[in-house]
Amino acid sequence: MKLTYFGHSCFSVEVKGKHLLFDPFITPNELAKGIDADSVQADYIFVSHGHADHVADLVSIAKRTGALVICAWEIYVWLQGQGVENVHPMNTGGKKEFDFGWVKCVVAQHSSSLPDGSYAGNPMGFVIRADKSFYYSGDTALSMEMQLVSQGGALDFAVMPIGDNFTMGYDDAARAAHMINCHTVVGVHYNTFPYIVIDTVKAKDHFSKNGLNLLLPAVGETINI
Repeated sequence: MKLTYFGHSCFSVEVKGKHLLFDPFITPNELAKGIDADSVQADYIFVSHGHADHVADLVSIAKRTGALVICAWEIYVWLQGQGVENVHPMNTGGKKEFDFGWVKCVVAQHSSSLPDGSYAGNPMGFVIRADKSFYYSGDTALSMEMQLVSQGGALDFAVMPIGDNFTMGYDDAARAAHMINCHTVVGVHYNTFPYIVIDTVKAKDHFSKNGLNLLLPAVGETINI
């Protein structure tokens, strides 16, 4: 399985020939200035919540690619108003089978509003079960709800925020990894803004000392996972 990191919390995973894109925020990100959002492939787009740093390129990529957007009901309604028609609404606790595998929406402890200030519903994380299984937590705090994430089976890797201030820091992300019994974590949502700048060497060392592997791909890098 290949994962490509586009900066902040935006990444894509290739699953069974499909490109699954998560939280498209590329164009406004100075750290992703080498990425052309108009060239990013997507067959499915997953939206964890409505904040601008997760949906900035959502409408343009969705319209260009025709990808199916999977998101909360409130974001579904908003997207219809933006002229995006290929949308599948879900909510926490819900599970649905698509042509690449199963998706389950799980709790994320955060807030959620859209760029125009309107309510965006509950933030969510996603558990994807296909050739491999992985968990994208979305923006979240450490939560006891995470104990439920791996009940459907073992996870091969997880994608979690590590930047602190608005989400978990790397210390809580390590605790979360143990709670979901997943030893390989791709860190996201760090270094994009001054509020979330971290010492990546300390972060990787902390994970290592806790028997975990923290992967921090460069913006634009593709890794096999």
